[in-house]
Amino acid sequence: MPVRNEERFLRDAVEAILAQQYPGGFDICLAIAPSGDATEAVAVQLAREHPQVRMVASPTGTTPAGLNAAIAATTGDVIVRVDGHAELSPGYIERAVQTMVRTGAVNVGGVQRAVGVTVFEHAVAAAMSSPFGVGGARFHTGGIEGPVDTVYLGVFQRTALDRVGGFDERLIRNQDYELNIRLRAAGSTVWFDPSLWAVYRPRGSLRSLARQYFEYGSWKREVLRMHPASLKARQALPPVVTVAVIGGALVGLRWRPALLAPIGYLVGVLLASLKVGRGVNALAARLTVVLPAMHLSWGIGFLSRRPR
Repeated sequence: MPVRNEERFLRDAVEAILAQQYPGGFDICLAIAPSGDATEAVAVQLAREHPQVRMVASPTGTTPAGLNAAIAATTGDVIVRVDGHAELSPGYIERAVQTMVRTGAVNVGGVQRAVGVTVFEHAVAAAMSSPFGVGGARFHTGGIEGPVDTVYLGVFQRTALDRVGGFDERLIRNQDYELNIRLRAAGSTVWFDPSLWAVYRPRGSLRSLARQYFEYGSWKREVLRMHPASLKARQALPPVVTVAVIGGALVGLRWRPALLAPIGYLVGVLLASLKVGRGVNALAARLTVVLPAMHLSWGIGFLSRRPR
């Protein structure tokens, strides 16, 4: 588990793992990055309370470096990735391993169940669970069991991770998707099982949400530079929409028909907000801000200069 600035949710995340029932038992390794809150103190207390919990340092603070450090500090044949703001559903680990054995997959994952606490987080969670917000990836919206290009978190066969070299530490974001590209290129299967789910805690402010999706977009472009054939239609849509909306607004200052692009997008956002909001006016109103923040931030990030 890579951990940074997770004081708010770390205990719940660890206790959800400790509640898992798995034959033979398991260890929990927390890769502790430099944080601006009491994350390390919470981790130390958890390690004191539970012998299964261990800590390793993750000085750079990046997710892939933390993951690789935690994996290197463990010896199990199965690696279960959990984030510091995620909570595994009951029976998650046992079910995932059963699915791995049944299908021959080297990485198994389920649904990312976004759950907010504040009213803003509720809106982000609704957007993240809808194809209007995040496209058609099954780990967001659910769907049939089967092979996929990527999954949320992941339960990995260690030998498969070792063969492809683990997580790429150059990638601040999108390192999970890139790893799954290499696993599939090596002839392995990544499998989605909708009976598995894990709670995800969304960003709590518009600024942090926009920054998150900007980084998603910029690092997605870096992954596409590394693996050009991995491009999916759902990934091309945000930058196309961003160019149409911003370009249409600028050109529309001199040529009014160009305004049809941003107006059309805004109408689409309004209709999507009403549908996703399911008749709850306050939620629908917040979605009219949340959805463009996600779409356009991702698109701008993708179109911007190479991330550092």
